[in-house]
Amino acid sequence: MEKKEREVEEEEQVVNPWEVSGKDGAKIDYDKLIDKFGCQRLDEPLVRLVERLTSRPAHVFLRRGVFFAHRDLNEILDCYERGQKFYLYTGRGPSSEALHLGHLVPFMFTKYLQDAFKVPLVIQLTDDEKCMWKNLTVEESHRLARENAKDIIACGFDITRTFIFSDFDYVGGAFYKNMVRVAKCVTFNKVVGIFGFTGEDHIGKISFPPVQAVPSFPSSFPHLFSDKSDLRCLIPCAIDQDPYFRMTRDVAPRIGHHKPALIESSFFPALQGESGKMSASDPNSAIYVTDSAKDIKNKVNRYAFSGGQDSIENHRKYGANLEVDIPFKYLSFFLDDDAELEHIRKEYGAGRMLTGEVKKRLIEVLTELVERHRKARAAVTDEMVDAFMAVRPLPHMFD
Repeated sequence: MEKKEREVEEEEQVVNPWEVSGKDGAKIDYDKLIDKFGCQRLDEPLVRLVERLTSRPAHVFLRRGVFFAHRDLNEILDCYERGQKFYLYTGRGPSSEALHLGHLVPFMFTKYLQDAFKVPLVIQLTDDEKCMWKNLTVEESHRLARENAKDIIACGFDITRTFIFSDFDYVGGAFYKNMVRVAKCVTFNKVVGIFGFTGEDHIGKISFPPVQAVPSFPSSFPHLFSDKSDLRCLIPCAIDQDPYFRMTRDVAPRIGHHKPALIESSFFPALQGESGKMSASDPNSAIYVTDSAKDIKNKVNRYAFSGGQDSIENHRKYGANLEVDIPFKYLSFFLDDDAELEHIRKEYGAGRMLTGEVKKRLIEVLTELVERHRKARAAVTDEMVDAFMAVRPLPHMFD
C-alpha cells in the first residue's frame, strides 16, 4: 500500500535537482513535498528567534514564507545562542551566461544571513555537474562558472568572509578525501533510490553526489577551517536540492561530521504560471539580470499570468485570484514594503485595483532591481573574481 501511495504521489508532481513540475500544469504542493522529503515547516517562532539573535528584522523572504522549510535550523540557532558559530554553504550550477531572478533568490537571502550572523560562506560552482548534465564542454562550463561568479559577487558578499570555488579548480586534497569517504558509504541502490538514476545514465552522474555533499564538512576547506573541525554548516537552497543533502545527512555521522542544517525555499515561478520554476531554456519564462527596462515591461505585460477576471465588470465584481496571479506573486518576493503589499492584496483581491495597475508597479520594482544589479555586475572585474576564488584564509570570518 505504501509503495502504491508513493507511486501515485510521484505521478502528481516531480521535484528533483534537475526537474520541477506540477501535475498537469498545477502548482507545486509544498505540504506534500515536506511530507515526502521529511523536512520541517519553518514556523513563526523560528522566524522570531532569528530576529532576536540577529537584532534585525527578518528578511522579506523569511517573513513572507519564501524560505518555508528547514532541517535542524533550530539546532543551529540554539548553538549560535550558546556562542557556537557556524558557516554557510550554497552554490550555483553554471549552465547559462546570465542569471534570472529565480537564480538570484538564494544569493540575496544568503547575503542577508552572512550579514546578520557575521559568519563565513563557501559558494560552490558546480561546473563539473553542468558539463555532465547539459550539452556543454568542460571548457564552456568552466567559463560560465567565472561569468556566473561575477553575478554572485554583484549581490554584495563580503570578500573577507567569502570563498567562491569552481569544482574544476578546487577538487583535490582534503576535499577529494571527503568525497571518497562519502562515496564508500553510499550504495548504488541507495543513490538510485534517492536520485532516480537509470542504466542509461553515464557514470559521471552517479558519481557526482559526493561532490555536492562534502562542502557541508569544514574539513573540506583546511585553508579556512583547519582548527574548527567541529564547526556546523547551514545550507540555504531551493527545496529541489534536498535529495543531495538527505544523502549527506545520512552519511555525515558515519564519517565523523555533524549533519548539515538546511533552510529551503519555494520556487520562483515562471511568468506563465506556478507549475514549476523559471527555465533558462525559455527566455520568455523568466526575467534575466541582463534584460533591459523595455524587455522587462514587454515580458510582464505579455507573459505574466494574471489572476484577474476576463472583463473589468467581472473583475470589479469578483476580484483577482491571488493564488494564481504571477504579478502579485513576484511583488511578494521583491516589494519590500509590507504595508504597500498588503494594500495591493486587499485592493486587487477585492477588484478595486486592476491587473494593469499591478503589472505597472511590478515593472517599476523589477526594473529598479535589475538596473541596480547590472551596475554592480559591471563593477566586478576579473581580478575581483580571482580574489574571491583565491585559496586563502578569511581574515574576518567571525568578526
